[in-house]
Amino acid sequence: MYVKRILLQNYRNYESLNLDLTRNVNILCGLNAQGKTNLLEAIYFCATGRSHRTAYDKECIRAGEEEALIKILYEKHRDDTIEIHLRKNGRKSVAVNGCPVKKIDDLFGCFHVVVFSPEDLSLIKSGPARRRKFMDIEICQLDRVYLHNLQQYHKVLKQRNQLLKDLYGNPSQRDSVFAWDTQLAEYGAKIAKRRKQFLQTLDSYTRDIHQQLSHGTEQLALSYEQDGEADSQSLLDRLTRGLQRDIRQGSTQIGPHRDDIRITINGTDVRVFGSQGQQRTAALSMKLAELNMVKNEIGYPPVLLLDDVMSELDSERQLHLVHYIEENQTILTCTGIEDSIKQMPAGRIYRVEQGQVRKEV
Repeated sequence: MYVKRILLQNYRNYESLNLDLTRNVNILCGLNAQGKTNLLEAIYFCATGRSHRTAYDKECIRAGEEEALIKILYEKHRDDTIEIHLRKNGRKSVAVNGCPVKKIDDLFGCFHVVVFSPEDLSLIKSGPARRRKFMDIEICQLDRVYLHNLQQYHKVLKQRNQLLKDLYGNPSQRDSVFAWDTQLAEYGAKIAKRRKQFLQTLDSYTRDIHQQLSHGTEQLALSYEQDGEADSQSLLDRLTRGLQRDIRQGSTQIGPHRDDIRITINGTDVRVFGSQGQQRTAALSMKLAELNMVKNEIGYPPVLLLDDVMSELDSERQLHLVHYIEENQTILTCTGIEDSIKQMPAGRIYRVEQGQVRKEV
């Protein structure tokens, strides 16, 4: 799978862009705040129907404009297109091969990307929410059923939390909580089960990669961390027992929205006791494992988006990353051409300046 062409109109700082890409390595080089990351964001948008940088689509529309367009031509088994219209005063619309998509989430699975940014290097030392997002984004690209369950879970969770706030001053509605608890336990159990499966698979890839990165001295292990059993009845029982506490807190304190990934090196929790070098190496191992896992799950390499990540890695880690991207179309941003970048498979260099992109000879 690779992107052949990307077209932008009034997207971020791009008034108009029509850019052909190579199926190998595409290096977007330029100073900061010139539009390099905006290009990666637009490609990510076509895989997920949303930005990985903001929750507000209108922030992606060029200043002074009412609409923006993103369109890619990509090859999977044939040439396909994805087109996204963003509107300041209306809902965005999506079309695949010219056919409108009724629900944005139906876009998942059409086109696959793996994005790696400097923020991902803090995946280990960040809070649990960052690691839950890591799991959810990738599973959603691979499993539409999971996406549905996750959406339903958060809808029910929102309703339950509102009821908890109401109950604090009006306990007469207490009996109505059970209906929300039953749904929350049903969807929550499905989410936890799928996350466990995902991490078990990811763990098998991560172990081998991390051993290479650490020269065989460290054993990295991933597991799903939750409060109690994952089945729906156990979750329902815990919700019932914790109701009074939830009413006092005004929010639900149990469930997949509170879970985490346990990450250990040689049996020690690297989130708490790992050095900065160990944490960064563990994060790199997880992202490389994600890349390999997706490749094997879908049967072809996803598009890899590297957002100025080379400058955050030492030379040895840079070379390991280069080794793992040889089969993928890679779109990489940088402010300068590092030695490791020069060792990448044959590709193309583009200079990005103030929303303009030109190919370098």
